[in-house]
Amino acid sequence: MPTTMTSTPSLSEQLREIVGASHVLTDPVAIEPFVNDWRGRYRGVARCVVRPANTAEVAAVVKACIAAKTPIVPQGGNTGHCGAATPDGSGTAVLLSLSRLKRIVAVDAKNNTISVEAGCTLAAVQAAARAADRLFPLSLAAEGSCLIGGNLSTNAGGVQVLRYGNMRDLTLGLEVVLPSGEIWNGMRGLRKDNTGYDLKQLFIGAEGTLGIITAAVLKLYPLPKTQTTCWLSIASATVAVDLLNVAKSRFDAQLTAFELVSEASLALVLQHIPDARRPTQNSPWYVLAEFSGATPSAVENWLAEVLEAGQLCDAVLAQSETQGEKLWALRENISEAQKREGISIKHDISVPVSRIADFLSEADAALQAAYPGVRIVAFGHVGDGNLHYNLSKPDALENGAFIASQPEVNRIVHDTVDALNGSISAEHGIGQLKREELLRYKSPLELAMMRSIKSAFDPLGLMNPGKIL
Repeated sequence: MPTTMTSTPSLSEQLREIVGASHVLTDPVAIEPFVNDWRGRYRGVARCVVRPANTAEVAAVVKACIAAKTPIVPQGGNTGHCGAATPDGSGTAVLLSLSRLKRIVAVDAKNNTISVEAGCTLAAVQAAARAADRLFPLSLAAEGSCLIGGNLSTNAGGVQVLRYGNMRDLTLGLEVVLPSGEIWNGMRGLRKDNTGYDLKQLFIGAEGTLGIITAAVLKLYPLPKTQTTCWLSIASATVAVDLLNVAKSRFDAQLTAFELVSEASLALVLQHIPDARRPTQNSPWYVLAEFSGATPSAVENWLAEVLEAGQLCDAVLAQSETQGEKLWALRENISEAQKREGISIKHDISVPVSRIADFLSEADAALQAAYPGVRIVAFGHVGDGNLHYNLSKPDALENGAFIASQPEVNRIVHDTVDALNGSISAEHGIGQLKREELLRYKSPLELAMMRSIKSAFDPLGLMNPGKIL
């Protein structure tokens, strides 16, 4: 009697069996949006795009890929700035999209927590919290398209870190699919849990290199009953830091955002974003401040005092929610305006708040000396010392050539940051963009510890290879 031979299914066949044929994308046109990063700086090639529907399917996909020794690139909303979710050009990697894991699992209003899957948009989590009269305070310009898994993997910050902290501070528990395909269930909504290593912190900010976050328990806060927004014209970044400390002393936790915007940043928004309007008289710098829970009259009285003291050149206080949204749109559309203007050399740095003015002064001078006439677009979260510091030529047609100067520009900016005891990545992560820079600014001991952790979790090096390390 002849022996029946059975062949082992190919990886593609296994993936189709796990998630369904319609959720394994191989057509180049269908794959295209997944292999290009948001900024247009990176383009990769994927063996296929796999879209699992739940944690069990993610785990099964990981097991199949590891058995086939195939790299895995996890991806959320693909809104990152450092190429962390873009595969390399080899075409060997499976790109694993988490966009179908979008359940709001539970809202526990009495515990002030929300449990969500990693494929939920940030806006969806905010809305679910508001429906329960609660606030999830993470706020980003990309909140309508960025996914919670990506926010966690990059330790996202945003405009309210001043009051509420970044994603590390907002996360109580995680569910993670490990590189072995095992599922770690750490979905505990506890504010005190002193039972050894805080494992969730290893995965937050790891950019998918240690495992794939599939769900999280996040902190909620009471929904503020009032929110007051104002736009301030100021003479310098030094004044911004002084005003920040005056406002913190006066309003304490009611001061929830304090954003710094340069005139060059505002000018790009006015040029490229329809319906954008200048809210105050021209000034070298502006502050967008938000107060939650404070009465509008209290904010108005404070503004009158600092105006009389000569700390402000001009100020406008939003008289309605719509006016407040228009002021915020000026800040939130800076990145979009830059994208429309063309390519630029971007930096996401942090320094001690007290050294913000020093950084701007020293970096501006060094860059103008090296590249006369360079346009410096500086803006960011002055309340926590995080600035977005971006360079381009006033003539957009010259930027293709200018981008070749990125290594030299980075050296000037990052050496200035390092001398002020700052960080070359405040909230965007490392990805591909800053991988080599990390070697210069992390100590050999820190890098060795990071590699040890990576090796312990991912001994085959198949989880988002080429990112961070």
